[in-house]
Amino acid sequence: MFPVIPILARDLAALGRVTEGTSAESVLRGVTEAIARGVPGCAGGTAELWMDDRVLLASSHSELIAVSDRERDLREGPSREALRSGRPIVVGDVMRDQRWPRYAAAAVRHGVRSILVLPVEVDGAIVVIGLYGVRPGVFADHVPLTELLREQVTVALANIWEFDDVLTGAAQMQEAMAGRALIDQAKGIIMQASGCSPEEAFDELRRISQHHQVKVADLAKLLVTEHQQKNAKN
Repeated sequence: MFPVIPILARDLAALGRVTEGTSAESVLRGVTEAIARGVPGCAGGTAELWMDDRVLLASSHSELIAVSDRERDLREGPSREALRSGRPIVVGDVMRDQRWPRYAAAAVRHGVRSILVLPVEVDGAIVVIGLYGVRPGVFADHVPLTELLREQVTVALANIWEFDDVLTGAAQMQEAMAGRALIDQAKGIIMQASGCSPEEAFDELRRISQHHQVKVADLAKLLVTEHQQKNAKN
């Protein structure tokens, strides 16, 4: 039976703690490093994030990037099959497996003898996690590992996307507040120049923006900048 050792569970759980510098790429890289370090018999790992027909690849070792690239070029192999079927794929011995001979040749050239590929679906995206061993039969009992990876990777990526939504919302709010401040400054400039009310100043801003087909905030920024430059010259 595969032993889920505490250090692996700890390292995977740590990936769910999102900070400002965390990204999907850093989580994928963290997964590959955690499985390479914490799974008995695993010599290296890869993680592919498939979203909207785009793929982001991370790997614990450069040799495995070459193996993944070859599989993508061939359009066949255990990762492609896991992506297509949505099921874990186990290759007990690459030299004896007959399913993907061209892929097997590339894997053997890079020292790979056994493979476990786990697809994890996260909010419409799919993460394909590959584990590679230099000895055959390494991943015979993979069920506990499958469940652990599925749970922790799902949590980590969901946390990132939620955090990104929060940051995006905060950035949009800051942008809106900055735009509001510029509009207020522009209204003040118009009021000072024409002696009109705040409402009339805003109506004038809106009329000019519609005539020139620019946003009110952009027009306000231009007016404030020109006013500051004029004052600086004086």
